[in-house]
Amino acid sequence: MAEAHVIFDQILVKNSFLWNSMIRGYACDGDSIKALSLYREMMFFGQKFDNFTYPFVLKACGDLGLVEIGKKVHCELVVNGFEEDVYVGNSLVAMYGKFGDIDRVRIVFDRMPKRDLTSWNSLISGLVKNGASSEALGVFRRMRCCGVIADGTTILGVLSACVNLAALEHGRAIHGYVICNNLVCYNDFLMNSLIEMYCSCNSMAEAIKLFDEFMQKDVVSWNSLISGHVRNGDSFESLRLFCRMFVEHGLPDQVTLVSVLGACAEITALQFGISFHALICKLGFGKNVMVGTALIDMYSKCGTILCSELVFEEMPNKNMVSWSAMITAYGLCGKGREALSTFHEMKGSIIPDEGVFTSVLSACSHAGLVSEGKEIFHSMGKEYNCEPLQSHYSCMIDLLGRAGYLDEAYELIQKIEVQPTSDIWAALLSACRLYKNIELAEISAHKIIEMNPDDVSSYIALSNIYAIKKRWDDVERVRAMVRDKKLQKEPGCSFVEVDKVFYRFMVGDKSNRQTVEIYAKLKELSMQLQLAGYKPDLSSVFYNVEEEIMEKMLWEHSERLAIAFAIINTVPGTPIRIKKNLRICDDCHTVTKLISKLTGREIIMRDTRRYHHFKNGSCSCGDYW
Repeated sequence: MAEAHVIFDQILVKNSFLWNSMIRGYACDGDSIKALSLYREMMFFGQKFDNFTYPFVLKACGDLGLVEIGKKVHCELVVNGFEEDVYVGNSLVAMYGKFGDIDRVRIVFDRMPKRDLTSWNSLISGLVKNGASSEALGVFRRMRCCGVIADGTTILGVLSACVNLAALEHGRAIHGYVICNNLVCYNDFLMNSLIEMYCSCNSMAEAIKLFDEFMQKDVVSWNSLISGHVRNGDSFESLRLFCRMFVEHGLPDQVTLVSVLGACAEITALQFGISFHALICKLGFGKNVMVGTALIDMYSKCGTILCSELVFEEMPNKNMVSWSAMITAYGLCGKGREALSTFHEMKGSIIPDEGVFTSVLSACSHAGLVSEGKEIFHSMGKEYNCEPLQSHYSCMIDLLGRAGYLDEAYELIQKIEVQPTSDIWAALLSACRLYKNIELAEISAHKIIEMNPDDVSSYIALSNIYAIKKRWDDVERVRAMVRDKKLQKEPGCSFVEVDKVFYRFMVGDKSNRQTVEIYAKLKELSMQLQLAGYKPDLSSVFYNVEEEIMEKMLWEHSERLAIAFAIINTVPGTPIRIKKNLRICDDCHTVTKLISKLTGREIIMRDTRRYHHFKNGSCSCGDYW
């Protein structure tokens, strides 16, 4: 463009074709400011605009987000009689889509006397980008009824709409349309988009089938399937896929690395994660901000906060997400003071956003820093002009509830101007379980059920609170509601990594080849704990059965089976790392503390709420979780 501009300046008499060529060149090269500057010069010299001038001027306005200038250009082209030109009309639709002005997108499109395929594509794209995915699918149906044949751009747009809506049936129909019109033969992007659509719609079997049939797999294809497995809760398969990709395809990109690190974090695959970190450095991604942030998250979720700190300190450049990840890491591990210190350090160079405030408020909640959390919450609007969102209220309710300020938490919910989300009520319900407040628990559970009647966790939480109070009739009533609605509770399970192999244990599991040894070890531990003065907390059993059966049920919890298996299969002194899919119960928390002291083992357990580092008979959470 620099050389073109030199030649352009040397031409004394310039026609509209030359001006248009330069404006188009700058607009398409990403230098929208120069494109608009030339447009202004063209106006100054009295050169007439035509239907090839306006589209690229409108593109420049849209790329820069210059709403007022874009509207002025719109007025000018109407005065000059170009509003009915299809090329100009398409550019107007695209520009207003970039502005997020869906109403004007519709108006411009509806006023166009003539439309081509680009007109429809621009409308669909604008709707999808601005959250009107259902309407975009309706426009696609309307387009087909008008006899317009879609192209690859159309399909990419409507597939994005299906991803946003998780609309599997619509996605299948569009896949059929692609096959019937032979659109996929010349566009590999479509195949990758179809794979991504099936992954996003939780239809991994169809995604895998399409992936295996695709002969020209690229890194995007592999990334879609790997990340799809992570999102759908099968991190083990995503790690297997990565190994297969490395053998068959070759080098990954940063998206692959971030997805695999996410899988390691999800299942606490520390040994695999350490090896993978070495590969990242070997591939030259060690200083990449996105990958570094994922490493911080992975190490923290594997319970090794020291490694997170080292990665964070060695990052040459830190962005908002990196700081937020480090604050979250401290919060997960119960290091509230360190999280606050990092937050205040960050403020010296970066103004915190909504995500950072969520991270630091959550850290305060885990550490019981009530006054500090209140101060930060109230400073959001006053000092940073950042009005609290529902996620921030949820953190505050959790903070107050954990500390026992249930009435204050309930009063805060009443003050929220918009309708509180189910997450906010769930935070209060969790606190009610901790402090056995049935009255507020019933209010919270009923609110959640009203908003999400298929959320089985609210029924279970309310039932468990009734069980703690031994109100067995109410327990049965709630459980009957669950049966009538045909809802299913997620069974408790725990994962443990031994020599880079993962083992899963369900409640009362007897499928492991070392089942006899596992239960023998549990019996041995039980006897040793009883000699040490341990008495089971039977309130952690929510069934109306005899005490002997209750105690047996406690010793069959999945995390205890995993601990026993790890003790048997690792040398003394080796840390034990466990991932549990539910919240650890009170009795298992007590037992794990005692086992850590009895065996001299450090036990790192991650449940759905946080990390617990058990060592020498105590836990990093300080029994506050």
